[in-house]
Amino acid sequence: MSHARAQDGGRRPIWSSRNRAAGPEGSARRRALARLTSWAPVLPVLIVAVIVLADMAGGAGMVWLPMLAAGPALAATTNGPRGVLSVGLLAVGLGAALGARDGISGQELGALLSALLAVTLASALASGLRAYRERVLAAVRSVAETAQHALLKPVPSTVGPFQVAVRYSAAAAEARIGGDLYALIPTPYGVRLIVGDVRGKGLPAVGTAALVLGVFREAAYDEPDLLAVVERIERSLARNLGSDDFVTAVVAGYPRTGQLEMVNCGHTPPLLVRTSGGVEAVEPAQPAPPLGLRALTDHVPRLSVLPFADGDQLLLYTDGVTEARDGGREFYPLDEGLARHACDDPARTLGALHDELLDHVGGRLHDDAALLLIRKPVPSQEATPTAEPGGMDVAAEVA
Repeated sequence: MSHARAQDGGRRPIWSSRNRAAGPEGSARRRALARLTSWAPVLPVLIVAVIVLADMAGGAGMVWLPMLAAGPALAATTNGPRGVLSVGLLAVGLGAALGARDGISGQELGALLSALLAVTLASALASGLRAYRERVLAAVRSVAETAQHALLKPVPSTVGPFQVAVRYSAAAAEARIGGDLYALIPTPYGVRLIVGDVRGKGLPAVGTAALVLGVFREAAYDEPDLLAVVERIERSLARNLGSDDFVTAVVAGYPRTGQLEMVNCGHTPPLLVRTSGGVEAVEPAQPAPPLGLRALTDHVPRLSVLPFADGDQLLLYTDGVTEARDGGREFYPLDEGLARHACDDPARTLGALHDELLDHVGGRLHDDAALLLIRKPVPSQEATPTAEPGGMDVAAEVA
């Protein structure tokens, strides 16, 4: 998404209601202003006026008059063809009047006016082409946003027993779409989620992301075993991807109270925030290849199980976050940022992290970046606390 698009746990931005409140009146004002600026190119006219005044004050004749071409040339960058033609014709008329006043010969004046007319026509053509490209870009953005909504469906602020928040920024800001993927859905086997990163960027990566999400959404409902879900995705990618293509991903599930299952396929390790405030990386018990590369290695994914108590949070993300660098080529310290900003509201936590990340890189990310945070709310004090099984603080491998 001018900016890359961000989603925040399914909540609408605060300013959206204000925009709607402005209603048709605000839109009418904007349209009227756009029409006015296309017909009344103020800055180019001012430049022409300054040149005319300089010529009248100095009487320099051919020294100043060729600079009248700056008027229609500048108008082409901000105005439509009609605005350019109006500035050009004004410049030609004033040039003819001043040339006669300054006693310029007919041959020199004719050459000057011909040059002004040529610049005006060329600028009008350039303005028309610019306007056409802007319309095409607007159409592409509209289609890309529609595709993004279909691919990465908005995640509600609550899914099953979890509070949820999502932030997504695409590196291809002009198209507002990228190759990172995420999904979180309730199933008969508990809430299941995936966060992944497709090799590459832009539209080629979007097709792969759509394939992965489609298979995940079907398999998550059909397969009782989380490893079987991963296997379904692997088989589909093996049939459809090229030899150099792959997807890193973390697939997780919450099959029973207090227990989180996870399969990491070559992806960055999620960060677990305990109720006590400590932040730890959930490393896979055994490294596994990215999805689509299983045939090149003997390693297979293993299921890890970790306790997930009330108040715990899990942050899944893509490498566009951890590989974001500042002007000094320093990486963004995500674990430290999460420790600073973790709170009871996942949306507020991700909002603060995302703002800090943009400040770190100077306002523009150079890779797709996705953040998905889930939190198990603490029940009310009147409720009887549920004992958490195992008492472990690290992931345990399930053979």
